[in-house]
Amino acid sequence: MTIVSPHLGTSAEWTDARLLYALEEVVEKELNRHLQVAKDWMPHEYVPWSDGRNFPGIFEDGEAWEKEQSKVTEIGRIALVVNLLTEDNLPSYHHEIASLFGRDGAWGTWVHRWTAEEGRHGIVMRDYLLASRAVDPDKLEQFRMAHMSEGFESDNRHSMLHSVAYVAFQELATRISHRNTGHQSGDPVCDRMLARIATDENLHMVFYRNLLKAAFELAPDLTMQAVRDVVVNFRMPGHGMPGFERAAAQMAIGEVYNLRIHHDDVIQPVLRFLKVMEIDGLGPDGQAAQEELGLYMGGLDAEAAKFDEKLAARKARMAARAAG
Repeated sequence: MTIVSPHLGTSAEWTDARLLYALEEVVEKELNRHLQVAKDWMPHEYVPWSDGRNFPGIFEDGEAWEKEQSKVTEIGRIALVVNLLTEDNLPSYHHEIASLFGRDGAWGTWVHRWTAEEGRHGIVMRDYLLASRAVDPDKLEQFRMAHMSEGFESDNRHSMLHSVAYVAFQELATRISHRNTGHQSGDPVCDRMLARIATDENLHMVFYRNLLKAAFELAPDLTMQAVRDVVVNFRMPGHGMPGFERAAAQMAIGEVYNLRIHHDDVIQPVLRFLKVMEIDGLGPDGQAAQEELGLYMGGLDAEAAKFDEKLAARKARMAARAAG
């Protein structure tokens, strides 16, 4: 199969099939690098099993859940539920990327390896939450059923390039969310568990980020447009879960994930690594996308500054009340 050079052909000649073929060698290289640096770990080793006891049900000695039974903070509890419900949709995520990237060759090997590694995250988080009694187990299961019964469809399922661009940012966003949840949880055991998960998410981000870099070299105009679309329309994969908007607002105030974090710790690092705003020689569509991306980032920074001011004012009011 002949791949047309972006310098010899037009963007229209870069179909998903051609891009998948052209990037296969990069995927194999990144997969081998990933397998060399990734470390296997045992989810059960991060769970405080000795804290666990029976819940009501088939056990006569079951003890009903109460919030006071756990040392996890309120914001930690909220973020843990959001993060776990996001991880619970792994079957849908696997279906999405397997359909886009395929199940054969290096692409297929990566899809299955990624899924296996991500599977650990839901396992260890649920076991931790139940053993430590950090959340109401009945509500957690009700939320899981409601969320998964709705199904999941990616905003970027129409395009392989858009999907690669999205996961490059989303994996980093997930890493940051997990890490900050651990910091805010009030429980060192939870913090260690989420740090372990965050390490996986970072490695996944590096894989997709490097793949996105290769895509820029092959099809810069199309890749620039994909990055522009993803950044401007970015949503976390858990946006459809019950009560997500309220939980997201609480997580923003609790400094787990908000506009400032999104701008400074997620979008900017990826754009900076790829030197997206420094790429030249783009065609009209690519250049327009680059300019729009720059304007959007300026606006996002301004919105983040407004949020910072509101958050600082809120902290000052709370401190005044506490002092009075």
